[in-house]
Amino acid sequence: MWDGPFYRVKREGYEIRFVPGAGEGLDEVCDVDMWVIFADGNRWSGTVMTLDQVRRMMESWKGSGECLDGSYFYCWDGLIVRDPGIPAMVRVIDYLVATGDYRDSCR
Repeated sequence: MWDGPFYRVKREGYEIRFVPGAGEGLDEVCDVDMWVIFADGNRWSGTVMTLDQVRRMMESWKGSGECLDGSYFYCWDGLIVRDPGIPAMVRVIDYLVATGDYRDSCR
């Protein structure tokens, strides 16, 4: 559900908050900041990007000098997913929470 700039997905024991771009379709989101907020107040955050988005960013850096002309990409709180869209991202985040791997993939 929308709550101001946030798109919130409520789960039992936690909530995921995304900040999609204005006018961006939820099924098309390919680069978004998110927070996982647990009922006990613990918060984890990161940036979720698709493989295609990373590829586009690296291509745009060719000739700019950034990241050795797009030769590499890194992001210390980045989570790379295959498919675009909030529903696909939620599926991955739900899995990370269920397995506890969110502790390694988010900050």
